[in-house]
Amino acid sequence: MAVNVIYRTSATATGGRDGSARSDDGSVDVKLVVPKEMGGPGGDGANPEKLFAAGYAACFLGAMKAVSGKVGVRVPADATVMAAVGFGPREEGGYGVTADLTATLPGVDQADAERLMAAAHEVCPYSNATRGNLEVGLTVG
Repeated sequence: MAVNVIYRTSATATGGRDGSARSDDGSVDVKLVVPKEMGGPGGDGANPEKLFAAGYAACFLGAMKAVSGKVGVRVPADATVMAAVGFGPREEGGYGVTADLTATLPGVDQADAERLMAAAHEVCPYSNATRGNLEVGLTVG
């Protein structure tokens, strides 16, 4: 499917999961460390799963705001989205990730919140990029 690109950015990683990553403009500059659960030293630092979780959470909240008018559900100013991302071996071989999104929408009833999340899931770029590749859980917190 073609995408009419209106924004492009880039980041460069060195050292793989045990190195660093930096965006082209320097606004993101992170030390990467392999978690103990994955056989690494753990400690301070990010990893691809943390970065994916942060990006997906922010993007999904933006998608909820984008569809709120169409759905007729206002997104509260104090709304949050938490993305829980898992990593592990796949039965088919190789490795995969999981994603579960939990939206906290103070003052929005359960049915409206679920409808808003479902609509956002249809337009969110991260949801579209992962659709068919991993199951994404949607929960109202």
